[in-house]
Amino acid sequence: MRIGFIGLGNMGGPMALNVLKAGHSMVVTDIRHELAKPHLAQGAKWSDTPKAVAQASEVVFTSLPGPAEVEDVVLDPERGILAGSKPGHAYVDMTTNSPNVVRRIAEACRARGVEMLDAPVSGRPPGMTIMAGGDAGTFAKLRPLLEAMGRHIFHVGPAGSGCAAKLVTQYLGYANFVTSLEGMLIGAKAGLDLATLARIVPVSAGASRTFDNIPRGVFPGTFSAGGTLDIVAKDVHLACELAREVGAPAHIGLVADDMYRRAQARGWGQEGLSVVARVLEAMAGVELRARVTDAPTYQAADPRRMST
Repeated sequence: MRIGFIGLGNMGGPMALNVLKAGHSMVVTDIRHELAKPHLAQGAKWSDTPKAVAQASEVVFTSLPGPAEVEDVVLDPERGILAGSKPGHAYVDMTTNSPNVVRRIAEACRARGVEMLDAPVSGRPPGMTIMAGGDAGTFAKLRPLLEAMGRHIFHVGPAGSGCAAKLVTQYLGYANFVTSLEGMLIGAKAGLDLATLARIVPVSAGASRTFDNIPRGVFPGTFSAGGTLDIVAKDVHLACELAREVGAPAHIGLVADDMYRRAQARGWGQEGLSVVARVLEAMAGVELRARVTDAPTYQAADPRRMST
């Protein structure tokens, strides 16, 4: 199949390589030409614009920073994907996007006879989780392409549902990270040894995948662990906007949203998400520093070992 891939960053680049390895031909583009070197070496072709990518492809994928970038790449009347698409083509957005933006783009695609899925991801290829929204028939047809990139593939519902599901998971993970930092600060001010506490949490009710960023990135003071702060802050903010739209409570998330935005305001947006700890440390008047070499990491619960 002739595939187009737009956006070859930390997520898009590896995903596109997996599709290439599955035997498909590919045309790629990105604002940074150098990111395409591995793909060109594997036989992909370069195009200068999203329109040109769409003209050369049956299915176009995007993996972009956020809603504004997706709207520009898809809807620009001169150089966008839809300007180069034909009826019967398909478009798959793998960005963590706004459900409202996705629905607007899906309507524009329908008007042009182009099928669309919103299919944001969690994890890293080829073991990612992919949450797809859109027509069930389109999902079934494009599922083999998704399986080239991910292991856990879900059809969530109509257009926008994939992004809504992703925002829920981001809300859970990154609101929890702020809560985890607050918990560790409580422990520090209560005089607990942080290294010992870091060994307790992953084998207790406080266990979570995001907590692992604390001993890895906060305790050594490098703040490098986790995804980029700007991306996490964008996702948490979109999740809080979704909560307001649907009338759901998001009290903890609003606090997390504020913390991430404060960290961005300090110019730390391109650092790891764990840099948000510096905001909370300043508020508490204590730093979370410890040497931990043997802290266990999060393990999914085995239901056979759970007790009540």
